[in-house]
Order: sequence, then C-alpha cells, then structure tokens
Amino acid sequence: MSPRLVDDLPRPSGVPGLRVWLKSSGYARRLLLGASGDPWESAPRYLSFFTQAHGLLRPDVGVVDVGDLFRSWVARHPALKGELAAKSRPAFPLKRMLEEEGPRRLLAEVVEAVAASLRGQTPLVLAMPAPRRWLAEALSLAGRAQVDLDTDTVESAAMYMADLMRVVAALPIGGLLLEEDRAAEDGDLEACRPLVNVARHYRWGLALRGEGTRPVAEFDTLIGAAPPESGDFAFGLDVSQDLWSGAPLAELGPGQFYFTEIPEGAEPEAVLQQLSRLRG
Repeated sequence: MSPRLVDDLPRPSGVPGLRVWLKSSGYARRLLLGASGDPWESAPRYLSFFTQAHGLLRPDVGVVDVGDLFRSWVARHPALKGELAAKSRPAFPLKRMLEEEGPRRLLAEVVEAVAASLRGQTPLVLAMPAPRRWLAEALSLAGRAQVDLDTDTVESAAMYMADLMRVVAALPIGGLLLEEDRAAEDGDLEACRPLVNVARHYRWGLALRGEGTRPVAEFDTLIGAAPPESGDFAFGLDVSQDLWSGAPLAELGPGQFYFTEIPEGAEPEAVLQQLSRLRG
C-alpha cells in the first residue's frame, strides 16, 4: 500500500512531514539512458529506470510523470498525430490521445510495478499537466497551436483526465499533481472539479503547481515560488531558480517543504551538492 500524500505533508501547526519534493525525470533520463533514451518502451524498462533514479536521488516523493508517458507514446506512434486532428472540436485531440488503449495499459503496468518497488515507504504521486495546459499540448500535436480555450472546454479536458485515472483506481496511489503554466485562468480551478472528485473518491492527495496558485480548499498542497498570504495547508516552496543559480535559499516556514525541478543538463556532482543544501 502506498502512503497517502496527505499523511506525509508538513502542517502549519508544526507537524513535520516531507522536506524535499523533486521533479527529476528529464535529468534522470539523460543521465541514465542518454539524450535519446526512452524509459517508456515497456513497464520493466521503466521500473529499472525509476529504481535507479530513486536510489540515486532519494526523493521524499515517488513521481510517475503521466504527461511524459503520453509524449513518448505519440513520438513512437506517429500515426496517432493524424488521428488527433480528425475532428475540429478543441477538446478532441486530448480526448483521442487519452483514450488510446496502449498507453492506458502501460500506465497501469508501470504504476503497479513502481508501487511494489516503493514497498509503502514513499508516497506514489502521478504528475500530469493541468487540463488547460494538456489541451494546448494535444492541440499542438494535432497542428492547431492557436486555439482559444474556454472554461467549458477545460472542464471537458478534466473529465477525460478523470476517466484516465480510473484505469489505476485499484492501485496504491498516494496522490495527484497538476502542473499549470502561465496561461492558467481564474476559472480553471473550478473546471478541475472532475479531477478533484476522482481524487477525493479514491482518497488520493491533490497537489497544484503553478505560477499564480491560490489557496483553495480542494487541494491538499500548493507549489509555487512564493507562499500565499493565508491558508491552512501545506505549501511547497519552488526554489528551482535560486537553487540552481547558487542564490541563497529562503528558510522553510511551518507547513512548508522545498520543491525543485532538476535541470536536464545538470552535472551529477552539482546535483548532489545542491540537494544536500535542501536537505540541510
């Protein structure tokens, strides 16, 4: 059984929890497989990649990047790109991509294998682009980069993502991480309701990473560059820019942890040195 993310989060009341959350898939891929290596060719290959990276970096959270899985699948099955452009509806490319049977089956196999390898010692979190971001990415794959996306379309995307999550509903997952970008809009959080409902139904923790994250009751933790002024929840302080530039790091406050994305081209010695800074 995977620990629940919410049980490992620090609390503003002073209850300790995880200290360092890493995003390392790009760096680990280059380091372990080379610039053109792909860990997603099969579940055993991904498990080997994951266990090597986990042993090397010793993260407090085990992350499986679902967005990366689908990018790999589309790259290895180029005919799918043509199918993404088959209909004009803005949400269709993402719908078609997420309903593809091959990556859905691979996701279930990977999650089962990774969860077994973690042996209940580290929460397993599935990371994916937030709905608006994943819509834009799928539209770009379909050759339609400039499309206006309204809130209803974003909510449709969240529904397709929630349906994907049901593929792994019976597996020991600790939480979901949604990653926004600068294009996120105020209505997007409410449009995430289908994903929130799935997470709550399966008792998964729910995290949001973004430039302008706001305290909202539906999320167990927010991750950003600056803590919000109020809110009784765990906060992940994204120190990616300061950490890798060598700048001083902000001290963690009650209920806070460090989050960093390791640059893909970082040198291993520098990575270990900087992670030592985070771990104190």
